[in-house]
Amino acid sequence: MKSITLGAALILATVGSCFAAEGPGAHFIENWDLNGDGAVTAEEARERRGNVFASFDANDDGFLDAEEYVLFDEARAQDQAENEPKGLGKGARNPANGMRLEVNDTDGDGKVSEAEFLDNSASWIEMIDRNGDGVVTVADFGPRG
Repeated sequence: MKSITLGAALILATVGSCFAAEGPGAHFIENWDLNGDGAVTAEEARERRGNVFASFDANDDGFLDAEEYVLFDEARAQDQAENEPKGLGKGARNPANGMRLEVNDTDGDGKVSEAEFLDNSASWIEMIDRNGDGVVTVADFGPRG
């Protein structure tokens, strides 16, 4: 069985929020932009989401069940409380909202398979991508123009 501490550490380091010293979105980009080009693609998100899933699938059964999701939700809530910029909150573009059970349980069975979690990567990026260019950059977190 995996350590819950490992999972919480990974989620706090990656799912996290969108506010850092550099401004809204900088922390998200830093943690999800795997090739360092300043933009997060659906492919990068899928790879990183695989890491997040693995760290919370404590019993290694290929699913995040209700108990595992409680720990996932707690870690995400803690990260949001520590890092969330004002106004982002529960809004549709808050990246943490795309990690919720009800968003990822696409077959409605009360648990999230690894395939469900990974297959939601593109729609998650689309949810955050305010300007519709297919990638997420810090501009997607900036003030509305």
